[in-house]
Amino acid sequence: MEKHLSCPRIQVGSAFRSPPGAARMLLAGFALLSACLWSTPAASQPNLIFIMADDLGYGDLGCFGQKLIQTPRLDRMAAEGMRFTQFYAGATVCAPSRCVLMTGKHMGHATVRGNGQGPEQALKNDDITVAEALKPAGYATALIGKWGLGDMRPGTDVGIPTRQGFDYFYGYLNQVHAHNYYPTFLWRNEEMAGLRNQVRLTPQNYGGFRGGAASKRIDYSHDLFVSDSIEWIRDHRHAPFFLYLSLTIPHANNEGTRLFGNGAEVPDYSPYQDRDWPDPDKGQAAMITRMDRDVGHILDLLGELSLANNTLVIFTSDNGPHNEAGHNPKRFNPSGPLRGMKRDLYEGGIRVPTLAWWPGTVPAGTTSDHVGYFGDLMATACELSGAEPPPGIDSISFLPTLTGKTAEQKKHAFLYWEFYEQGGKRAVRQGDWKAVRTKWNSNIELYDLAGDPGEQTDLASRHPEVVSRMASLMEQAHRPSPEWPTPKSKN
Repeated sequence: MEKHLSCPRIQVGSAFRSPPGAARMLLAGFALLSACLWSTPAASQPNLIFIMADDLGYGDLGCFGQKLIQTPRLDRMAAEGMRFTQFYAGATVCAPSRCVLMTGKHMGHATVRGNGQGPEQALKNDDITVAEALKPAGYATALIGKWGLGDMRPGTDVGIPTRQGFDYFYGYLNQVHAHNYYPTFLWRNEEMAGLRNQVRLTPQNYGGFRGGAASKRIDYSHDLFVSDSIEWIRDHRHAPFFLYLSLTIPHANNEGTRLFGNGAEVPDYSPYQDRDWPDPDKGQAAMITRMDRDVGHILDLLGELSLANNTLVIFTSDNGPHNEAGHNPKRFNPSGPLRGMKRDLYEGGIRVPTLAWWPGTVPAGTTSDHVGYFGDLMATACELSGAEPPPGIDSISFLPTLTGKTAEQKKHAFLYWEFYEQGGKRAVRQGDWKAVRTKWNSNIELYDLAGDPGEQTDLASRHPEVVSRMASLMEQAHRPSPEWPTPKSKN
């Protein structure tokens, strides 16, 4: 929904000559203009831009300790805003993490709990997304980039963004399609929009889709997403808006790795083309630096349009880093001080680099150790906009932290994750205690994150009472789903 303000134009200049009574008219005009500006929906309802990278590790940004990959704009965003050091993704892989983000429900009862291959990887009609929650508050809504929670094919045409609260969608529906940065088409709303690339397909069909890699590269999807986002923001600058910019960088093209040995697809290796690194390493770094540049373009646009002081921008990643592009992850240490990567429930798989930027509202140059997660976007967006949060969510607004009112910040009783691949995994965090099961019902490993964020020392044998409590929390959080049978029930 787009709301436009209509006010009379008042021209003021040094050459203006006042006729009789013009001073009173001028004052009245200024009063009317002020009233119009004050009543603009955007003045009381801030815009929200949520930018999410794909498989970006906790240690992949300079402001989180990266030494080799250049991220000057995100480092500047951190210097001008807030850096979250204990913020978590919804899951350790793509689709369920996005489900948690969109619905505000943790993995124990979220609709999508894994990277599936059919209707189970789609939101249901009764799932309420952040976009649907914001619509009644008058927000224009857009998703640009990767969705991964529904597809347009017979029997699975559910969970489509334009049927889940988004006015506009441009990007990928299917996750395997999203591997390819040079596809033959993207979706615009519910229609295919053709591109000029030519793609060599793999023989395997995964998730109802045959992936591939381009043999002729012209249209780079990431660049299209950024330019489309800039155009959409310009077109909707007069109304409060929510833009979910779901980037695919730096996810690998897994099919490209298998076909050509390099899944780090990027138009050029700048500024790393002269480094003595293998091409996949150059590509991995170049993708992240390209993404960094483009986040800067969006922040600059907000300044150009005088929207910066009325727009909250959040940047994060959907889960931990990958090792699927043929690159050497040890070169960049993408998990930083944390243990594990994507598909782990150790911190490296789920703790993600997170930044918040809102000039004049979010205190500049601050670091927060607030423990939050993707599900909290729902409550935060609702408080920000004045919308009513949907029932049954596991979501706490972190707006008090964003605005420097930390004494008013509520905390989660616990955070919970589960993962259905590799025999099933579960994890729960309560306070500084973190419990991990590396198999669905394996013995619990227990870590004190306050002194051991790298999860090197298992304290389970020393604190059996804590282990018992954490085991109970896992059972309390999990609700059975016929679409997501657990490894225990399978056996």
